[in-house]
Amino acid sequence: MRLFAAVIPPQAAVDELAAEVAQLRAALPERHGRLRWTHPATWHFTLAFFGEVDEARLPELGECLAHAAHRHPAHELRFAGGGRFGGRILWVGATGSLETLAGLARSTVDAARQADVHMGDARPFRPHLTLARVTGHVNLRPYAEELAEFRGRRWRVERLELMRSHLPGTGTRTGAAGERPRYETVAAYPLGTRRAP
Repeated sequence: MRLFAAVIPPQAAVDELAAEVAQLRAALPERHGRLRWTHPATWHFTLAFFGEVDEARLPELGECLAHAAHRHPAHELRFAGGGRFGGRILWVGATGSLETLAGLARSTVDAARQADVHMGDARPFRPHLTLARVTGHVNLRPYAEELAEFRGRRWRVERLELMRSHLPGTGTRTGAAGERPRYETVAAYPLGTRRAP
């Protein structure tokens, strides 16, 4: 199964960002190519991508992730600003307790390695939530500039989530054009919670 560790924002923050994205799309209609906008139900901050993980590794991975989560306190974030990765991805960023979030991301990578999950070279953590991916040619600069001043409400990160990714064309998915990945929570681990001795 394809797994990753993530932080999922609360619904109120998602709704606020979704309203901002709706205004952005109305203000900047796509002229060439198109943007594949991610669905708000799938919005998350990826902390570490584990890739394909044998189901037999889940108990040990879960134990290591629980230990990683308890080492970091609950903390506040807010959606803020935005940018682009080249001409391919539009994203919204975050502000708040980013050092704590980055520490949590490093701990999830360490947890995977302790559980003997081979993830290859982990990329440096850069907190962002993907809003859209480009198909064809779309100039993302105006979109990123519009997002630059956005500041959402504060929200608390209270748990680390182990997520499973279902790709289009696998399992119950049909593989139809325009179909998008679906994510499900496999397990959640509260932050700052001491484990029983």
